[in-house]
Amino acid sequence: MLLKKNIPFRYIFSIIQFEALLIFLYATIVYLVKAYLYKNIFTVPLTIPSILGTVIGLLLGFRTNQSYDRWWEARTIWGGIVNDSRTLIRQLLTFISTEALPAAEKRKFCRTFAYRQIAWCYCLGQTLRDQNPVAGLDKLLTPDELALISPSSNKPNALLQLHAEDAQLLLENQLINPYQQVQLDSTISNLTDNMGRCERIKSTVFPSTYNLIVHLLVFLFIAVLPFGLLDEFGITEIPLVTAVGCAFVFIEETSTHMQDPFENRPTDTAVTAIARTIEINIKQMLGETDVPEKLQPEEFYLR
Repeated sequence: MLLKKNIPFRYIFSIIQFEALLIFLYATIVYLVKAYLYKNIFTVPLTIPSILGTVIGLLLGFRTNQSYDRWWEARTIWGGIVNDSRTLIRQLLTFISTEALPAAEKRKFCRTFAYRQIAWCYCLGQTLRDQNPVAGLDKLLTPDELALISPSSNKPNALLQLHAEDAQLLLENQLINPYQQVQLDSTISNLTDNMGRCERIKSTVFPSTYNLIVHLLVFLFIAVLPFGLLDEFGITEIPLVTAVGCAFVFIEETSTHMQDPFENRPTDTAVTAIARTIEINIKQMLGETDVPEKLQPEEFYLR
C-alpha cells in the first residue's frame, strides 16, 4: 500500500518509462519529418484530439473509479478480518472458565488456537499473492497442524476447519455451552466469508475488452496529437505531446495496478502489515511479552 508521503519520482517514472520513451521518439520523428523531409505533411484540426481526449478522460475516469472500488473492497475485507480475529480470540478467552478447565490447560489451548488464527492471516495473504502459503508458519503452528493442512489445496480453509473442530470439541467436553459454540462458529463463518470475498477479487479478471478499448484509444489519441500541434507549436510539440501522452498512460497504468490488489506490488492492500497488526493484538490479548514490532514501510509503501 502506497503511503501519503515520500513516493519517489523514480517509482512513478518506472511505471511508464517504456511508453514515455516511445512517445518522445514518436513526437520527435513527426517533427523532424515536418521540418526537414516533408514540409507539407498533413495536419489535423486540434478539435479532433480534443474530442478524443475528452472521451478517453471519461473512460479513464470510469475505469479508475472501478479499479479503486476493487482496491477499497479488498481493504474493507481485511478490516473485517482484523475485527473478526480479535473477536474470535476474545470469545475464546472469555467463554472458557478456569473452573471448567485448569488455568494452565486453558492457557495452552487458547495459545494454540490463537497462534493458528495468526497463522491463518499470514497464510491467506501469502496465498492471495501466489506465494508459498505455509512460509514462516512453522513458528506459529504445531507439526501436527502443519501435517493436517499439507494435503489441502486451500490451506487457509483447512486452518479454519481446525478452528471449527476445536470449537466442537469444547462443546462436547462441556467447556462451553451451545450458545457460546454458535457464537464461535458464527465468527469463524465470518472469516470464511471474508476469505471467499478475497478469492473472488483475486480470480475475477477486470473485463479485458474494456482494457483493450481504453488502451487503443489512448494510443490513437497520442498518434493524432502531434499533427494537431505541429503548425502552432513547432518544436515545442515534442515536450507537449510527451507530457500529455505520459499523463494519460500513467492514469491508465495506475488503474491497472489498483484493479488487482493482491499482486505483491506497492499498490497492493497491505495484507502482511495487517497480519502483523493482528499478531500484535492477539499476543497482547494472551498476555505475552514477546510481541513483534509493527511492520515498517519499505521506503514509500507497506507490504
